[in-house]
Amino acid sequence: MIQAYNQKNRTREKSFSLRNKSLKQLEHNSIQYPDTLETRAARVGQQLASSFSGLLDAIAPGHGGPVTVARLLGVDKVLASRLLKAARNRDPVAVLQLMPGPDPLRRVLRAATRHAEAEVLANAQSAVTEFEDLIRREAGDRSALEAMLSAWLPESRREFELRRKQAAYRAMSQLRGASAKVSSATVFLHPSPDPKRLDVVWVFGLLGLQRLRPDVAVKFATRRVTNKGGPPRRPETLDGVAVDGLDGLRLTEFCSAPAVEIDVHRVGEVVHYALGRNGFGPRSATDLVFAEVSRADMARFVPAGSGRRRYVFAEVSTPVETLVFDTLLHEDLLLGEPSLHIYDTSFEGVADVNDRSRDIDRLDLHESIQPLGAGLARFRTTDSSRHVDLLRLVCGKLGWDGDRFRGYRTRIEYPVYGTQVAMAFPAPSE
Repeated sequence: MIQAYNQKNRTREKSFSLRNKSLKQLEHNSIQYPDTLETRAARVGQQLASSFSGLLDAIAPGHGGPVTVARLLGVDKVLASRLLKAARNRDPVAVLQLMPGPDPLRRVLRAATRHAEAEVLANAQSAVTEFEDLIRREAGDRSALEAMLSAWLPESRREFELRRKQAAYRAMSQLRGASAKVSSATVFLHPSPDPKRLDVVWVFGLLGLQRLRPDVAVKFATRRVTNKGGPPRRPETLDGVAVDGLDGLRLTEFCSAPAVEIDVHRVGEVVHYALGRNGFGPRSATDLVFAEVSRADMARFVPAGSGRRRYVFAEVSTPVETLVFDTLLHEDLLLGEPSLHIYDTSFEGVADVNDRSRDIDRLDLHESIQPLGAGLARFRTTDSSRHVDLLRLVCGKLGWDGDRFRGYRTRIEYPVYGTQVAMAFPAPSE
C-alpha cells in the first residue's frame, strides 16, 4: 500500500515537473516568436494537434473511430468525433476551428489518465492551457475566436456565417413579429421604345409569409434610387393598368387562396405594400406573388468616361430564410459579368452603387452570383416549384421572347435583415 502510494506521488511529481518544463518551453517560444495573432494561432493549433494525436495513439493505437475512443474514455461520441477530426487535420488553424473547447478537452485528459503516460498528459495539458490563453487574451470568447479564424479558412467561412445569420434571422423575426420562408425577387431589363431608356419589370414573391404576433405591421416596398433625365416612375400591371391597388399586380394563380388583403401607398418614387390583418401564427402563412412594370424606368446609357454601372437590387425588409434574387437581361444589353454588392442600410438608407462614399457600408459576406445562361428554362429553383411558369407568364403577357434573356442569380440563406443586395452591370456610354 505504502509502495503504491509513493509510486503514485512520484508519478504526480514527474507530471508536475514535465508540465513546468513544458510551460517554460512555451515561455521561451513566446520570446523566440514575436507573435502576430495568425502566427500564434498556428503555433497553438500545431501544439494541440501534436499533443492530442499522441494522446489518442496512447489511448487507441491507430485511433480507431469515434465509438471506440468514446467507449475507452467514457465520453460522448460527439466529443470523440470532434477530437479525432481536429487531431487528424494538418492545417494548424483548421485544428483550432475544429477542436473542442478547453473544458471538454480537460474532461478528455481526466478520463485519459489511466491510458496515457504522464509526459503525454502533460504535453496535452500545456497545449490546452495555451489554447485557453489564446481565447481569453486575443478574442475574449470562443465565438469571437471563430470569427477571426474564419478569415484564414475560406472553406469554413460559409458555415461560420450561416450559423450567425440563422441566429440573427430567428431574433429579428421574433422582434419584428413576421417572417417568410422564401423571398423571390426577379427583375427583367428590356429595351424600351425610347432608345435611351430601358423597361424594368419586377416579379416579387413572398412564400410562407406570416405574422408571428398580432397587430404588427408587415410591409415591403419597390423603389428607384435615381431618376436622372427620366420620366416620373409610374408602375403598371402586366396589363398596362396604373398601380392604385394590388388587385392588378397580384398574380392570383401563384398566390394562396383566399387572397390576403394588401394596402398600397405611393410616396414619390417609392410604392409601399402592407399586409392586411389576416391573423397570425402558422395558420396565417400565405404565398404572395405580384409583378410590377415600369416603362422607360432606367437610363440605357451612362455618361462617357464616368465609369458608372447600371444596377438593380433587392431589399431584405422581412426576415426570411432564403432570398432568391434573379436578374434577366435582354441579349442586346449584355456587356460583361455583374458584381455583387451587399450594403448595411441602417446608417444611410438604400445605397447607390455608383456612390463610392457608400463603400464603407458594404458587408464582406461569403456570397456570390451564379450565371444561369440564356432561356427561362435555366431559372428553375427548388425554393419555388413554379418559378419558370411564372417567368413565362410575364414574358407572354408582355410579348417578350424569353429565350433572348440571359440571367444571373444570387441565392442567400438567412440574408441579414436590413441589408440591400445589389447586382451591378457594365453599361454602354452615351
